[in-house]
Amino acid sequence: MQFPQYLNHQIVPVILSGGSGTRLWPKSRKAYPKQLHKLYGDITMLQHTVNRVKQFETPIVVCNEEQRFMVADQLSSVCNKKPDILLEPIARNTAPAIAAAAIFAQKKYENPVLVVLAADHLIKDVQAFHASLNHAINAAIDNNMVAFGVVPTKPETGYGYIQSQGNTGEQGAPIAQFVEKPSLGTAEQYMAAGNYTWNSGMFVYRAEAFINVLKETGANWLSYCINSVEQANTDLDFVRLAKEPFEQCANISVDYAVMEKTNKAWVVPLNAGWSDLGSWESLWEVSEKDENNNVIVGDAFVENCTGSLIHSQEKLVAAIGVDNIAIIESDDALLVIDRTKTQAVKLVVDWLKQQNRSEFQHHRQVHRPWGAYDSISNGERYQVKRIEVKPGASLSLQLHHHRAEHWIVVEGTALVTRAEDEILLTENQSVYIPLGEKHRLHNPGKVTLQLIEVQSGSYLGEDDIVRFDDVFGRT
Repeated sequence: MQFPQYLNHQIVPVILSGGSGTRLWPKSRKAYPKQLHKLYGDITMLQHTVNRVKQFETPIVVCNEEQRFMVADQLSSVCNKKPDILLEPIARNTAPAIAAAAIFAQKKYENPVLVVLAADHLIKDVQAFHASLNHAINAAIDNNMVAFGVVPTKPETGYGYIQSQGNTGEQGAPIAQFVEKPSLGTAEQYMAAGNYTWNSGMFVYRAEAFINVLKETGANWLSYCINSVEQANTDLDFVRLAKEPFEQCANISVDYAVMEKTNKAWVVPLNAGWSDLGSWESLWEVSEKDENNNVIVGDAFVENCTGSLIHSQEKLVAAIGVDNIAIIESDDALLVIDRTKTQAVKLVVDWLKQQNRSEFQHHRQVHRPWGAYDSISNGERYQVKRIEVKPGASLSLQLHHHRAEHWIVVEGTALVTRAEDEILLTENQSVYIPLGEKHRLHNPGKVTLQLIEVQSGSYLGEDDIVRFDDVFGRT
């Protein structure tokens, strides 16, 4: 859909990509959340979100430090121009994140209209989304603070609701109030009333109007947010918000900080197959099903099963005679749960966090800016990894105090720096890196370098790395 009427207005997408998405564990984890996964189609949820608003200015994306390289890598394949990636030094909820983006946008554009989107939402009907977005932008140009209200398809108790003043036409209506997640009986009353929609967490407003609401309502943390943007540093492809002032910002949502405080709150209805994919149950609901109401992803044998979700990443999953079950297989964990109770995944995630288990934070395969590594096997004094290095990429110049390493090239070409020597290795060749010796691995070729690394020593933790030089600016 084209938006020619906005030629005199700069429309800037702001994409929030800081969530952890742990309700989709074991697929989604803190260091590799759901917006960076391919949960539907051939691209990730973040990439889908960017594609929906490609007709506007290059997006401003807000994310955290740990995911920055994965975010930048995924954006590079869908953005025509280099996006602005703002790094939050600490999580402070949606209001400070949007405020930082609005302040940044004002410095770059002339009173832009911001289209604020979550990076991890599903929208099946993009054309219908654009039609609603058209109405939302028109309302925002008139200085309304616009929320998208999803037309409910059932009495949902897992979402907050927006009550409009009277029935909401296509162009929207003023907001009467925001209401918290209701009981089932209350949700049924909302459905019958006809003027309640689900709060999607997506908004459209002028940057100046957003900031003015914070000023008018006495948000004492706004000055800290302004200082954080003013003192930001550019680091490679990223804008690092200054940590000390940003830490002083309130931990508050945009609903409480802005939308409930303004008399210009407006809701535009959205009927476009929206889902926040907040659970495995919601993924089952929006996915195509077989003749027995099953959703099957990956390598699976299913016999005499109904209403189930089978999601296999690596291994064959066999399910026989089960109903309404979710079976989620990942590289290092298996979840089996009643499909209608998948919100309870939070119990597993909380336990993993309390036990300081790695499965809370990482997958077995861990992504790095230069590529990835997969921990294949480990014991008391050894660890075996499969390492992939992107063409042209280099690991840092480093040493280890507690381990030695042996590298065997499986595919591609490796240029190894070891002390003062440079060694070129091809397939089936290897090199030994003694404990305490400076070394670096570089892929000079045009194809991905794959090698096997065998570590041996008294301590094999990832924090046994002393970096001397790193093209990615890591310390």
